[in-house]
Order: sequence, then structure tokens, then C-alpha cells
Amino acid sequence: MNIATLFPPRFLRGIGMLLVVVGALQLAGCATYIQPRLFTTEAETLAAKGEPSRRWQNDDGTTTLEYATQPYGYSCLMVQVDQGGVVLRQWDALDSDNLAQVKKGMTREEVERTLGQHRSEQIFKLSGEEVWDWNIRNRGPGIATLFNVHFIDGKVARTSQSYVYPREGPMAYGYWGHGYPYYRYPYYRHPFFAPHPFFPYWW
Repeated sequence: MNIATLFPPRFLRGIGMLLVVVGALQLAGCATYIQPRLFTTEAETLAAKGEPSRRWQNDDGTTTLEYATQPYGYSCLMVQVDQGGVVLRQWDALDSDNLAQVKKGMTREEVERTLGQHRSEQIFKLSGEEVWDWNIRNRGPGIATLFNVHFIDGKVARTSQSYVYPREGPMAYGYWGHGYPYYRYPYYRHPFFAPHPFFPYWW
């Protein structure tokens, strides 16, 4: 039995469009960030999340448990507990408010205490910069957004964001499908003349 003989073409096209919209909504729902549950004790946190990637001992005697998800994740759960194992607070170290806590003059350790484990690092000899990056939630035009912290002589000089585009395909450049960050006009046309691969400058 031919289904085209039972339903008019306009009806079938409408059903097809409806299925496309439903599929897109389902994918969007899967990509939505879900806030982690609130924990009350260190034992409860460990039971749910396992051992943290790092433990930070704070000056006030408390401990911060770090659950990093780099290089492909875009969140970093931080859970601060007191000496009795009671959770004082928890937060995502890679949300926009916490990213803004990175200030000029901070040390490498202070940055990692603030943002958690970084994704990768690069050295630029001409500028004298050491650049660490973190994969964060992608709200840009590309397939991924990186938050970059630029160090000079071990201290933060500035921060920036860069976007990743799948120009060459995953077989050429791995997971992100791109070998270098996106250059905004006019630099993306002539990357040889670009002063630096990270744009815009925040400072």
C-alpha cells in the first residue's frame, strides 16, 4: 500500500515539518544545563559524585571539593565544607558570574582555585603570554566557546573568549573539528597577520 495515495502531499509535508520541529525541541532539551542537586554533607556529596578531582584547603579551615569536567565538559562543581563535613555552599565555577571573578594580577593557583582545572595551555613567545583556556557553555556563533586567561610572568594580564568553528571536520582536528580559534574580521581572512588568536580583549 502506497501511503502517498492515502494522504495528500501537503498533509505529508506538514507531518514532516512537525517531526523536524519536535526533534529539534528534544535536542534542545538535552542540551539544557541542569543544575546539580543541593548537598548537605560531605558524605552525601561523595556518595553522589564520587571522589573530587581536587581538594582545596582554605585559610579558614574549610575545604573546597572540586569536580572538574574539562576538556569536554562546561561546568565545574565546587562544594565548600567545614571541618565537620557540613556543606556551607556550592556553585558552578564556570558560570558567567564566577568567570568575572578572575582579575588582573591573580596568580595561577588563585585562578585554578576560582575556575578549577583548565582545559589546555599555550605559550606565545612573541607576546610573552601563557594562555590557559576552559571550555564553557556555548552561547556564541561557533560549536564551542573557550574562556581564556592570559598570564605574563605568572600573573593574570587579561582574559578573553574565543569561538571554535568546524571548518575542517572532526577527522582533521579532533573533537572540535578545528585547528585554531576563530579570527574576527579582518584577521580571519589573513591569520598570518593576526596579532593574537584570542579576541576580543577584555582589558
